[in-house]
Amino acid sequence: MDEVFKALADPTRRSLLDELFEQDGQSLSALEARLPMTRFGVMKHLRVLEEAGLITTRKRGREKLHFLNPVPIRLVHDRWVSKYAEPWAAALTGLKHELEERTMEKVFEIYIKTTPERLWEAIVDDEMRQRYNFGVGVRSEWTPGSGYEGFHPGAGIAIAAGENLEVEPPRRLVQSFNALWSDQVKGEGTSRVTWEIEQVEDSCRLTVTHDQLREGANDELFGGWPMILSGLKTLLETGEVLTTPGSLRYAQAG
Repeated sequence: MDEVFKALADPTRRSLLDELFEQDGQSLSALEARLPMTRFGVMKHLRVLEEAGLITTRKRGREKLHFLNPVPIRLVHDRWVSKYAEPWAAALTGLKHELEERTMEKVFEIYIKTTPERLWEAIVDDEMRQRYNFGVGVRSEWTPGSGYEGFHPGAGIAIAAGENLEVEPPRRLVQSFNALWSDQVKGEGTSRVTWEIEQVEDSCRLTVTHDQLREGANDELFGGWPMILSGLKTLLETGEVLTTPGSLRYAQAG
């Protein structure tokens, strides 16, 4: 977390995050045009933000686009905020939703000290999934073209469903996604979630991309990813279940 606090300490880097809040997925040229500094200066600040995990990048043709990654802020919240002041945590969660709602593509990245095989198991195993996914497990044959269902045993209902478009264990899983927990999210239609696992020394980099979202889509569709990924990291690295107020509230909702 030291890198996160160091990155946030600089006002220029906070300005860059503000710019990505206003419009996520911007190129270096677009960000340079918004700030009174050289291209090289913007590059240096973006590098610090990327090393801290506060932004992540994706290639689109010749351009490299920059996206906010709210997972480190979620981890700061889980470690330092929620246990001291739950009302503050609720306010921070509201801010997180606001930050995430203005684009058709969301990219989340986290490092977990585990193996690709163990991480893949945690993603596709029904019982493990329930422990970090708000009590919601997952049922599927895990073959390309097969369906899957996110099921909450406590509530006795399906929370989400879709099709497994690509299944490449233990590296890549692409799924269509249909939210079912309320009429509001049902009306958003089908989006897509891509899980990508890359081994980095003794850890794994997990990147979750939720795209094909309607512009201005209901933030319930993607607002829970930081908490889910924080719970996944906690489970695999400690064997324990994340016990922040939000995690417990949603897990016990059934």
